[in-house]
Amino acid sequence: MRVTNAAASRKRRKRMIRAAKGYRMRRSKLYRYASDAVDHGRQYAYRDRRTKKRTFRYLWQIRINAAARAAGITYSRFMEGLKAAQVALDRKVLADIAAQDAAGFAELVAVAKNALKNKAAKA
Repeated sequence: MRVTNAAASRKRRKRMIRAAKGYRMRRSKLYRYASDAVDHGRQYAYRDRRTKKRTFRYLWQIRINAAARAAGITYSRFMEGLKAAQVALDRKVLADIAAQDAAGFAELVAVAKNALKNKAAKA
């Protein structure tokens, strides 16, 4: 008697078809095409979870730079001043403050400028 392990095979194929739910045409109905589509989709998801971090950091830098330049300082000098003042806010929080709270961001700019003056005086 030939053993096919049919129950496990059917379960594996069914799981793949369920994962392809929402795909169009044969990619959601036939195992062979669903398997390829789901594998590609998972590769893109893995890759883009990492790309997303890069993209958001880039966006935050642009927002901080725009707000900093409006306050009369460049992004790099602003970040250098914050580091010198030992302000431990990450770019995500800084970008949110820049977008939502102009007065709070102006205060951070003042702290950064003051720290840069003290740093220059020491050198």
